[in-house]
Amino acid sequence: MQSNYQSRWTQSARDTLRPVFRSAFRSTLTSAFGVALVALGIALGTAGCTTPGSTNAAPPAVNSSAALPSWRDGAARQTIQKFVVDVTREGSPNYVPPDRRIAVFDNDGTLWSEQPLYFQFAFMLEQVKAAAPKHPEWKNNPAFKALVAKDYAALASQQKQVLQLVALANSGMTVDEYDKTIRDWLASARHPKFNRPYTDLVYQPQLELLAYLRANGFKTFIVSGGTIEFMRPWVEKAYGIPPDQVIGSSQVVQYQLRDGQGTLVRQPKIDFVDDGPGKPVGIYRNIGRKPILAFGNSDGDLQMLQYTASGSGPHLALLVHHDDAVREFAYDRTSKIGKLDKAWDEAIADGWTVVSMKDDWKTIYPAPKQ
Repeated sequence: MQSNYQSRWTQSARDTLRPVFRSAFRSTLTSAFGVALVALGIALGTAGCTTPGSTNAAPPAVNSSAALPSWRDGAARQTIQKFVVDVTREGSPNYVPPDRRIAVFDNDGTLWSEQPLYFQFAFMLEQVKAAAPKHPEWKNNPAFKALVAKDYAALASQQKQVLQLVALANSGMTVDEYDKTIRDWLASARHPKFNRPYTDLVYQPQLELLAYLRANGFKTFIVSGGTIEFMRPWVEKAYGIPPDQVIGSSQVVQYQLRDGQGTLVRQPKIDFVDDGPGKPVGIYRNIGRKPILAFGNSDGDLQMLQYTASGSGPHLALLVHHDDAVREFAYDRTSKIGKLDKAWDEAIADGWTVVSMKDDWKTIYPAPKQ
């Protein structure tokens, strides 16, 4: 059931935007992307950008034409601004008190890039390679053989076995040791094509949106299929989102005494998968309130968007469509990474807002740091 707010806007917008979406789909390059560890070509648009560290600065007033400067003045930007004004203006029939202004964002493909391979997966695969000398039994493991041979088709068909290897390779150390491993990797690793740190490849328009929402009384959360352990070391600096507002998948940890010191040690077992139907569960467990705004980019975000859009009251569900092969990537229905198929169909049918990376964003990434 749609809210009064969305029903008023989406009925007229749907007739206008549906042919635009269909035209965009026909013209978008949608050839299938396999799971790959090699880079694909990307060209960056960097004009008029700021650095990720600027996200804590308050944006212009909600009714200012200067708000969200990296967003083009189209239907998506106007919808976001109208929604924020509507739920924050006292006396509005759709007014939402600040303690209920919850906004949730997927991370991979929504707040930063995810091609040619989820960035955390690139980190974890390096951990598997580093741990291999301690595990000679892996030489007969089909998933490990596929990894060594860079057989991406085999890796794609053995995801469960790969995850088991990854869990084992990323266990045994304390959570503090693992935290340092992540920080060290992020400090030295570079995207294979951009030759920029992975944390540079966050989306400038989304940095502005996060800050814009917070300036208007929203509490912003990450709800990602990635693990909380991988995200917490860097998301506050990149997005202005503190570690306690990160919801993600998790690996089992166990309390142990080591050298007389109490510590937490990672175990070779996945504890919770915060993807697909797991996302509403993670939101309930960690927030205890239904969001009024949700932003995703793939079928893995479908249930989070459905959950946000269900019931009465104002809500806004948004999807990023990766349709910019020049400045980033073009992929959707057939992609192995960040597949957007069922969620796209539901967005069109239910009047959710689909954000075209090509048409709605003036720039993609912040300017490189000097």
